[in-house]
Amino acid sequence: MPNGVLIFGEATEDGKLVAITAELSGAAAALGGPVTCALLGSGVEGVAEEAGQYGAEKVILVDDPILKDYQGDAYLPVAERIAKEIDPAVILFGQTMIGRDLAPRLAQRLGTAVAMDCVALSMEGDKLLAERPAYGGAARARYTFNGTPQIATVRVKALDAPAASGSAEVVKQDAGVSADQVRTTITGRTKPESTGIRLEDATVVVSGGRGLGGPEAFQQLEELAGVLGGAVGASRAVCDLGWYPVAAQVGLTGKMVTPDLYIAIGISGASQHMAGISSVKN
Repeated sequence: MPNGVLIFGEATEDGKLVAITAELSGAAAALGGPVTCALLGSGVEGVAEEAGQYGAEKVILVDDPILKDYQGDAYLPVAERIAKEIDPAVILFGQTMIGRDLAPRLAQRLGTAVAMDCVALSMEGDKLLAERPAYGGAARARYTFNGTPQIATVRVKALDAPAASGSAEVVKQDAGVSADQVRTTITGRTKPESTGIRLEDATVVVSGGRGLGGPEAFQQLEELAGVLGGAVGASRAVCDLGWYPVAAQVGLTGKMVTPDLYIAIGISGASQHMAGISSVKN
């Protein structure tokens, strides 16, 4: 594939590589052509070599304090510069907080389109075929692009990550963004209390809906999830009623989950909820 694939990897605040980076690398390698991984952030230099172990030939590292917190005004010019420098046929992001915001911004800057929340990717000649759930997960829609670069975001855990086996050249770049270019200010953060396994990482999810009759029933769901080594989810109706934390909401306006086993109790199966479990195995 001419000019190959550019992926945007991610790292956590404490300097750990986010799993979606490996998943994107594997997907990009399967499409063919050289793979370049862009890694943006602050304090991420320590995972640059790791980011290149999953199929990328080059890692472009932009480690700068101005990129510590995700802000579109800071990340977009860096992403645009890298995209124009590499001139890839395909650009991939994770369907993460960063990817959901940055991918469409970059598409607008580059005068192209983006397919969001994809669960399968393939090439037909030089055309990217991107599949994503439709009709609440009851069907899949396939998208193609009229121009380049072809940009897509990939649902977390929708694609398998390859085993770490290779290495890549790490190229350092400056962000080239000044503080006066960033028009937003982060004044504080509120993190929801969380215990146990993250909903997105759980191999077993036990979810409850309004049919449970009240918030008291969720104690039993927590006990069941604990026995199974899983996490507890909830429908939007439950969260709207205040029966369970919004952070546990599963569905189109909540979290997309991909466990090996999903147990739904007292949930009607509305299309918005089903969209959040369309990639569940059982």
